[in-house]
Amino acid sequence: MTATYVIEGREVTSLERFWQVIGEAVNGPGGYFGTNLDAFADCLSGGFGTPDDADFIIEWRDHDASRRSLGYAETIRQLQLRRDRTHPANRTAVQARLDRAAAGQGPTVFDWLIEIIETKAPGRLHLD
Repeated sequence: MTATYVIEGREVTSLERFWQVIGEAVNGPGGYFGTNLDAFADCLSGGFGTPDDADFIIEWRDHDASRRSLGYAETIRQLQLRRDRTHPANRTAVQARLDRAAAGQGPTVFDWLIEIIETKAPGRLHLD
């Protein structure tokens, strides 16, 4: 039997909120399903927090609301946080991504999440 994990798009107002929403959708109240992009990818591909049922669907309802919330403003915020925490050797690359996002170019946080899901769990994402 296929398990369906529902993300209510209007509840996703930031990347931090996405971690809460997906964690609770998959593992119940207070549940974990990653708190950063790498951990999320690990969960999707069989790491800690992965559902017991290997056959699952992620149904992202009202994904356009999430797309707006996880657009360029959130991408800029996340890249600023990343730039400030990253090793000095990596700051130039992060700053270049930040500059592109500030110009309304390149992938957004929403795009990052979609790419991870499609890469690690192909065919399991349903956008409604």
